[in-house]
Amino acid sequence: MNFRRGATPDEPEINFIPLIDVLLVILIFLMVSTTFSKFTELQVNLPTAGAESQAERPNELVIGVGVDSQYLIGQDLVSFKDSANFAKLLRQAAKDLKDPIIIIHADAGATHQAVVNVLEAARLAGLPRISYATQSGSK
Repeated sequence: MNFRRGATPDEPEINFIPLIDVLLVILIFLMVSTTFSKFTELQVNLPTAGAESQAERPNELVIGVGVDSQYLIGQDLVSFKDSANFAKLLRQAAKDLKDPIIIIHADAGATHQAVVNVLEAARLAGLPRISYATQSGSK
């Protein structure tokens, strides 16, 4: 005997309440157990050029870097063969100066490598005090 002749069979139901409870517990566990670490950021202070010109300091060694990788040490035009040779020239130019400061006057069209060559030679020569010359943006 079939007493349910006209009745349709019930479709199975999925109960989402236990699933939501489990996901909520997992979410709380992850929030509590996660450690937040601050990533270090590179702090860069960009140089600004003031309108005032500074007085000449007697311990400055001026290095000029031209567009075509031409180098000036003081007023002398020198060629760059390698960093060791250039470091020797820097030591000779700075021998009479007490605690010399290297001031790099690099042309805006000079390559980065030309400036890095001067930095490497200064490191090899043992001259750690380096500064860059800038010009004022207003004319």
